[in-house]
Amino acid sequence: MKTILSLAAIASIASGALADIQDPPSNDYGPTRKLGRGISNFVWAPTEFFVTVNQVNQTEGNSAGASYGVVRGLGRSATRHVAGLIDIPYIHAGYPEFPPEVGNESKYPYVRDSHQDFN
Repeated sequence: MKTILSLAAIASIASGALADIQDPPSNDYGPTRKLGRGISNFVWAPTEFFVTVNQVNQTEGNSAGASYGVVRGLGRSATRHVAGLIDIPYIHAGYPEFPPEVGNESKYPYVRDSHQDFN
């Protein structure tokens, strides 16, 4: 029984190492992320309507939520649907998720480490 448990532990550790090799760090923000973003935008777009109406209702009142919030929620929901539909078939084209910055200092062009020690 100890042999089976130790082999299972070794196999689980080895499978984790294999997964790291199959998904390199440079693939974090590639076509698969754009495809996932497109699918999630398309699927969760209807929730944008309710969230926007709720936000307008809380900040500006009931009448604004019932009029302006509904129009704004429909617009944001439709925009999210269209953005999702555009992202899904064109995963290798279009703009990147985060545009590059001049003088980037990290692996990802949109992240800056502000906690560097300058000793």
